[in-house]
Amino acid sequence: MDLRLFMSQMENLGELRQVQGADWNLEIGTITELSNERKGPALLFDQIKGYPPGYRVVTNLIATPKRVGITLGFPGDISNVELARRIKDKFKILRLTPPARVQEGPVLENVDREGRIDLLKFPAPRWHELDGGRYLGTGDMVIVRDPDEGWVNVGTYRVQLHDRDTLGLYMDPGRQGRLIIESYWAKGRSCPVAVVFGIHPLVWMPSFLAFPWRTEEFGVAGGLLGEPLPVITGQYTGLPIPAHAEIAVEGDCPPPGIETRVEGPFGEAPGYYATGAHDAPVIKVKRIMHRNSPVITGAPPMRPPANAASLNVIRSGTMWLELEQIGIPGVKGVWNMRAGSSRFLSVVSIEQKYAGHATQVAMAVMSGSEGAKYGRFVIVVDDDIDPGNEEDVLWAMATRCDPATSMQIITGCWGTLLDPTISPERRAKGDLTNSRAIVLACRPFYWRKDFPKVNRASDELRAMTLKKWGRLFQS
Repeated sequence: MDLRLFMSQMENLGELRQVQGADWNLEIGTITELSNERKGPALLFDQIKGYPPGYRVVTNLIATPKRVGITLGFPGDISNVELARRIKDKFKILRLTPPARVQEGPVLENVDREGRIDLLKFPAPRWHELDGGRYLGTGDMVIVRDPDEGWVNVGTYRVQLHDRDTLGLYMDPGRQGRLIIESYWAKGRSCPVAVVFGIHPLVWMPSFLAFPWRTEEFGVAGGLLGEPLPVITGQYTGLPIPAHAEIAVEGDCPPPGIETRVEGPFGEAPGYYATGAHDAPVIKVKRIMHRNSPVITGAPPMRPPANAASLNVIRSGTMWLELEQIGIPGVKGVWNMRAGSSRFLSVVSIEQKYAGHATQVAMAVMSGSEGAKYGRFVIVVDDDIDPGNEEDVLWAMATRCDPATSMQIITGCWGTLLDPTISPERRAKGDLTNSRAIVLACRPFYWRKDFPKVNRASDELRAMTLKKWGRLFQS
């Protein structure tokens, strides 16, 4: 659960490279983007311009399926869909393991209280050229407690660095963390908030996944770790904070009527600046804790397909698990295409069992925790199609989907401000609904056995030929 041990392991595997002397202003972000596009290693930036050595930023930590698999304890050479299957199976048997309260931890090596608060001492990057400022929080964890029920929610939200003691907080409407904060505001109170800016990927993962209301993400993290997550109790907020965090802050999020700041614009996961610059809540920081030589974990959104592979890989597995849990049979694979910003374009392969089976699958994907808000296209294919192979999927769409009879449009769906297709007029009215497309790229059920045969050598013939003529295919 220690980020530094994880980085050392990745470096020993050739999956992390150190970068010296980059500028926090655009260079870190652009190097991260270029490396991500090339499926390069994780990057640990040190000696950042204007900052002392040891104040570091790490990016692209789990930005490839291989590193996601290694992080979760799987082989690094399995296929995308097999990785999603193993993630599904891991979450299927995962047991929530409540965190363990401890008195001490590395995060307490340095503690700054009111009067000594200075967030500017951390090398928060300006990630993209059109960003309206520097963002300390991208691969972060925002921690809040429900005021009525007492459970703790942890989510990943973007956090802008405004000044020495003020952070900006963007939370999309309908997200659990925002609903909790709004419940404090409805009572005329500020919401106590803690934010972690550097953490082991296994601890971070649950914060960007969708779980049912009242599910505590620290319990999920403990299940992934196989042991309780050690947490300290924040002296200002009383909130649990991972003891091995690199950087953590505590503060208050006041009602918008008391204070807001202009937040953004910020380059977003779909690849646009859809939310623009707008008044947003703030966190007034009262306490900073950090390790010696702290590390910021950066996971900046980038225009797809250059984005965090952890999102589409892990969400593919948890979406697959949702389909199983509601009892849908015949699901053979699930994949959220990286080019679809991990959630806008989902593919499910099935062995058709009955009429309407494919449509049922698509409707379930759009209604589940992972697909309800962001999904725009759901493509259902037969089980001979690898949903993780985009060429396979496009071939199925081109040859098995009749546009007039195999596509359906659903309107009035739950949307997001990150959706670039929502007009300014609708944004002004708070109308964030959108439409979804179901694409049935599978053989029509009633005459699927009479559908023309595929022109491809059988698996048996291919295996026999490779055994005899394999030398022809050696690089």
